[in-house]
Order: sequence, then structure tokens, then C-alpha cells
Amino acid sequence: MKQPKAPMKLDLEFNKELLPTKPDERNWKMENYFSIWMGNIHNVPAYVTIGGFFALGLSIGQVFWSIMIAAIILALVMVLSGHAGAKYGIPFAMLLRTSYGIRGAMLPGIIRGCIAAIMWFGFQTYAGSPAFTILIGKLWPAYLQLGGNWDFFGLSLPGLISFLVFWTFNILFVFGGMRILGKFTKLLSPLVYVVFGGMAIWAIQLAGGITPILEYSSKGVDGNTTLIFFASISAILATWAAPIVSASDFTKEARSQKDQSIGQIAGLITTYLLFAIAAIAVIVGSEVAFGTPIWNVLDVVDRFNSDFAIGISVLTICMTTLAVNITGNIIPAGYQLSALFPKHLSFKTGALLAAVVGIIIMPWKLMENATSIFTFLNIIGGLLSPVIGVMLTHYFFIAKKDLDMKDLYSANGKYSYTNGIHVPAIIATLGAGFISLIGQVVPFFKSLYDVSFFTGSILASIIYFTLVTKGLFASRSVEEQGDIIKVAPKPLDRATTVSLSETVRRS
Repeated sequence: MKQPKAPMKLDLEFNKELLPTKPDERNWKMENYFSIWMGNIHNVPAYVTIGGFFALGLSIGQVFWSIMIAAIILALVMVLSGHAGAKYGIPFAMLLRTSYGIRGAMLPGIIRGCIAAIMWFGFQTYAGSPAFTILIGKLWPAYLQLGGNWDFFGLSLPGLISFLVFWTFNILFVFGGMRILGKFTKLLSPLVYVVFGGMAIWAIQLAGGITPILEYSSKGVDGNTTLIFFASISAILATWAAPIVSASDFTKEARSQKDQSIGQIAGLITTYLLFAIAAIAVIVGSEVAFGTPIWNVLDVVDRFNSDFAIGISVLTICMTTLAVNITGNIIPAGYQLSALFPKHLSFKTGALLAAVVGIIIMPWKLMENATSIFTFLNIIGGLLSPVIGVMLTHYFFIAKKDLDMKDLYSANGKYSYTNGIHVPAIIATLGAGFISLIGQVVPFFKSLYDVSFFTGSILASIIYFTLVTKGLFASRSVEEQGDIIKVAPKPLDRATTVSLSETVRRS
């Protein structure tokens, strides 16, 4: 009879941010999830993206339906990705270990929690800082002339000050905690509807009514219309790849599955409907009125005649950018860095480190060439979509929504796999990522690259499921996990054991 292998022993340590949130500490309600992602929808880069759809030659109807179809898909995927967080109270960094292994989770964790999050944080902070410059300039006009022609690597003194001040606000909200963030998102909801709805009304009046906008004729698509339509849907979803992967960082605070599910579905679809109307009205209306489209919402705000309207609009844009950075970038980065270096970094020190790196990369340089920034983000999206495919496939089809909490927080549990790495997950992620991105340099695969979100997530799901259930690793994985489970996991301290037992019992 074959002797079982000795279980691998790992020296695992967990700081408190990585432990499950206790059921009685989960207080996020439906309204919190309704408004939490508004900043990710109504922001400067989002409007530029929709302007790009018109530049490709899509009609108003095609742009509208590409937005709404993407919104429906996004809402469903976001709820599915957040299911484990709401059920078990675990953050994204721990959920990764169930499918990738204790050490294997470093690969998707670094891609999402470090590279993508930090780049997005720096980019969004700089994108929001000009709004801060406009606000200060209205209150103190001389501010705009500070420093004369002096610049810091291409950034003027007022721009640098605004960037650093806005960066500081981001950090203050992170250190304020999740409960302050929940209250913050409630305040954002009505302002978003007022400001961006007002922009749409302004653009419609500017164009002479709805009729001139509806009569707008696009230049027509140069190429396959169907492919470009689905590429537009994929582009919207790709910008959400990082929040989708780390959805459990926020759903772990949910009172119930119903709160996070209904809240996110209603919030995303409703907000995207307003966004579609506002974006189309602003872009097409401005082109009808001025002969050229205004894709940057800050240019729209700067044309308002009322200082009060400018002030409210600028504050709202700053707040939406804060919401994007806090919920989608800096919090996941903090959690992931603390998971990678638990002995040295807590969540807050990890978040601070990520924010500092966000300055060092000089994000204003990324906006000097639009092609370079979008190429980089497409690569990040192509690498993250396979992670989504692997995570969802493992949780719903392999684990069937049943996670072993004690093994997850044990040194010798079944999630240690082979030397801490679940090989099928790594193969699926790298393989699907390679195929989804190779079209950037190999014309034959260009169509797959254009819809990289779908390519990466679907291929990764198929590859992972096949390897685990039918492929080379299927019987081997079952045997190794069986050997490991026979050995009692390394015990946790009493406080952690009580927390885990209570979480499992109430879940």
C-alpha cells in the first residue's frame, strides 16, 4: 500500500485584517452597496472611454446598448464574485488561497493588489486633482499662477500641490476605516445624480434639444461592426476586472447575501443607465454645439456660468474619484501587501506604502500618451480576467460554495496543495492570459485581444475545470489533499479558533 506523503509544514501568520469578519460586525446594508460603485462609473476616464466608442464610429444606439449590456453582465459577475465574502466574511487575499494555494495566491495577488491597484490609484488621483485645482482657482485665482513656469517633471506647481493635497485626502479616508467609507458612499449617491444629470440637461439645452442629438449621425465603423460592439462591452468590463476580483473585500462587511446582491445589481444598472444618458448627451450635445466633442467632464464643468454649480460639480467629481481609489484600488492594495508580508505590514501600512509608490511612478506622465496608458491597462485587464475565471469556477463548480475555514487558516490544510501552489490555477491563469494578450503583437489573434476580458475569463475557466476534474492533475490533487486532510492541521491560537468557529456556525 502506498504510504502517504508527509504533509507540508508552512509557517503561517495572520494579522487581524485577514481574519474573517464576525457576523455581528457585518453592518453594510443594501443602500451601502447601491452607491458604493458610483465613483467607478461616473469619473473622468469613463467619459473618455465612451468618447472613444464614438470615435470608433459606433452609433448612439450601439453605444447605449454596449453600456447597458456591460452593466448587466458586470452586476451579475460582481454579485457572484462577492458571494464568498458575504457568506464567510473573508477578504480577497484569503479567498485567492482556496483556488491558487497558500503560495500560489501570490501571483494573482501581486497582479491585482500591487501592480494594477497602484497604477490605477496613481492614475485616478492625478485625474481627480485638476478638479481640485479648478475649485481652489475659483476661490483664489492667484493660485493658478503659483510658480510661474516652474515644473516638477512636467507638472506645474499648482498641479503638484493639488495632486499632493488630493493624495492626502485619499489616505485620510483609508485610515478612517470601512464604517466611515459606508457613510461616505451614502452622501455620494444623491450628488452623483444631481451633477451628472445636470450635465446631461445642460448639454441637451446647448444642442438645441433632444432632437439634434438623436439625429446625430456617426461616421460609421471601419471594420467588423459586431466585433467592435463586443469589444466595447469587453472594454467596459476590463476596467472593472480589479474590483470584480476583490469584491469580497467589501462584501465581507455585508449583513446578508440579499443586501450585497440586490444592492449591487440595482446600484450598478441604475447608475449605468444614468451614465449612458449623461455620457451620450454630453459628448454628442457638445459636438453638435461646438463642432467638436468634449470628452473630459472637467471641460464641461469649466464652461458652466454659475460658480455655485462649478463648486458642487467639482466637489462631486473629487468625491467620485475618492470612491474609486478607496474601494477599487488602495484598500485591495493594502490587504494584499499585508497578506504578502504579514510579519512586516498591516493593512494600513500596506495601503500607505502603495499610496507612496503611486506618487513615485509619476502618474501624470502616463497621461501624456493615451496609447501607452490604455495599452498597459489592457494588459492588466487581460491578466486579471483569467483570475476571475479561475476563482469563480473553483468556488461554484469545484468547491460548490463550501469552504473549509479551519483548513484555510491552517499550515497543513487542503489549500496548501503541492508546496503551497495549486498548479492547475497557475497554468489556467498564465495560459489564458497569454492567449488573450498575444493578439497585441500577433495579428492572427487580434480578435481575441479586442475582447480580452471574455477571452481571458472564459478560457481560464475551461482550462482550470478541465485540469482539476479531467486532466493530468485530477487524480493527483485528490490523492495529495486526502493525505493532507488525514493529518490534523496546525492549531491556531484560541482567539482565532473561537472567531473561526463562530463565523462558520453563523454562516
